[in-house]
Amino acid sequence: MKRFIEEHKGECYDVVIVGGGITGAAVAYEAASRGLRVALVEKGDFSAATSAATSKLIHGGLRYLANMEFSLVRESLRERKILEDIAPNFVYPFPMLMTHYKSSLKNSKWVVKAGLTLYDILSYDRGATWDKSKKIPLHRTVSTTEALSMQPNLREEDLTGASIFYDCMSIFPERLTLAFIKSAVAFGARVANYTRVDGFLFDGAHNVTGVTVTDVLDGSMHEIRGDITINCGGPWADIILGLAKPEGTSDTLRRSEGIHIITDRKIDDSCVVGAMSTSGRHFFLIPWRRHTLIGTTDKDYVGSPDEYRVTAQSITELIDEVNSTLGEGFVQYGDVLHTYGGLRPLVEEQTEGTYESSRKYEIYDNAIDGLNGLITVEGGKYTTSRNLAEKVMELVWNKTNKPMGKTISDRRYLCGCEIRDMQDFMASLHREHRDCSSDTLEYLGRNYGAECEKVLGMAQEDRTLGEPINDDGEILAEVTCAVRDEMARTLGDIVLRRTGIATLGNPGEDVLEKVAAIAAQELKWSHKRTEEEIGSVIDRLKVPSPGSSIAAEGVQE
Repeated sequence: MKRFIEEHKGECYDVVIVGGGITGAAVAYEAASRGLRVALVEKGDFSAATSAATSKLIHGGLRYLANMEFSLVRESLRERKILEDIAPNFVYPFPMLMTHYKSSLKNSKWVVKAGLTLYDILSYDRGATWDKSKKIPLHRTVSTTEALSMQPNLREEDLTGASIFYDCMSIFPERLTLAFIKSAVAFGARVANYTRVDGFLFDGAHNVTGVTVTDVLDGSMHEIRGDITINCGGPWADIILGLAKPEGTSDTLRRSEGIHIITDRKIDDSCVVGAMSTSGRHFFLIPWRRHTLIGTTDKDYVGSPDEYRVTAQSITELIDEVNSTLGEGFVQYGDVLHTYGGLRPLVEEQTEGTYESSRKYEIYDNAIDGLNGLITVEGGKYTTSRNLAEKVMELVWNKTNKPMGKTISDRRYLCGCEIRDMQDFMASLHREHRDCSSDTLEYLGRNYGAECEKVLGMAQEDRTLGEPINDDGEILAEVTCAVRDEMARTLGDIVLRRTGIATLGNPGEDVLEKVAAIAAQELKWSHKRTEEEIGSVIDRLKVPSPGSSIAAEGVQE
């Protein structure tokens, strides 16, 4: 992939998309695969903000049943199956152990059983997966003894048993988003990260005809014209919309903060543990890469999304919530190796709290505001992004009557995911590369899918690139691939979104220096720039000290 902005010659597009998170990526793919000319710009890196701040789950939203949002749950369950099909190397069924304690009536085994029975009914097509190994079974209830045998670290006091049901894990959401971007590019979409929207273009009738942008990397300014502009800015959607209004303001979007922490493994890796706190909120302990991912929070955030940072207070609140349910000392602040957070855009009026707020989305035709030619998308959840993109295209067609094909995104593998049977694919990979470590093949096979041979080929051509640099078996060839083929332009892009090198926390300065040396050679960085890139990543990965408000990782999109 190449940043089209570097060679932009004033072309006009059918659709201009602002925002390179999962929503923008899915809309770009949907539009391009239907035959439209598409340009997408993102002011930071792809999937650098909300789309990266997930619990690594693709789920139906069991808790939304309590809000009677049956259509949202059904949509999510249908899309869960579709993502299993079109992204088989990224999305896997995984058992969830939902604990039941006497302290919470809402989480009693009988209340949850009723909800899970309805969940099973709404996911009636869960067995119709392309890869038969990805079929999802019905839920079941287990005794206290069996729950403790599965997860010995659970607090036994007041435990009345557990329910086991299945949702899906998304092992690398940033690369899954990138697969949507690559799929859009394969159908002719032009994309560019580090391209900031500064304003909108208008014709004489005050119709929106595109955007003005700045290439953040070289400072050059450009006009990108299109018949329809789609604002997929997520938590920045209201700020982007404000650029189109004469007064420069728009209604402020409600934003909800969600954070996660990563610790050394404290649970058995056979299943996710779900629990309800004494305050009535669910949280999850998720086995991920030999560690435990814990999250998420859900509380109002007031302020500029550009200034959002994970704070020690947010980390402490999450730890306290976990410990109040599973026992004091289950997680301690000193156990935290890494933390990340993001902001979710919410679409409805104020409710009792952000936890009760819906994860529905809105597709808003800004012609109502006198901004014909502009569409704004707000809200939503990662799981339903593909279907959201379909609905956006319906509005585009209604507004423009442009000829376009029917959707194919629900029945075509994403780019790099063309694998009919994951078990056979992985077995074949191990047979054909007996000289490569098993850990490396497992990691590359699942995170690069059908493209892993390209990475392995780079390592074969240059043996120094085959050096494993962590316990997962990641190799330096991934760095070269990230820069040459995946539009990575900073060290953060490489270690946080193209690879998993720093997604468990600071991998050590020696590893960062090796990665930065390869990036510097590929991107022609000076020694000073290389040192700045290393310093920036180290600062970003610092866990804030207890009682401080220093960022663990900022967000940008």
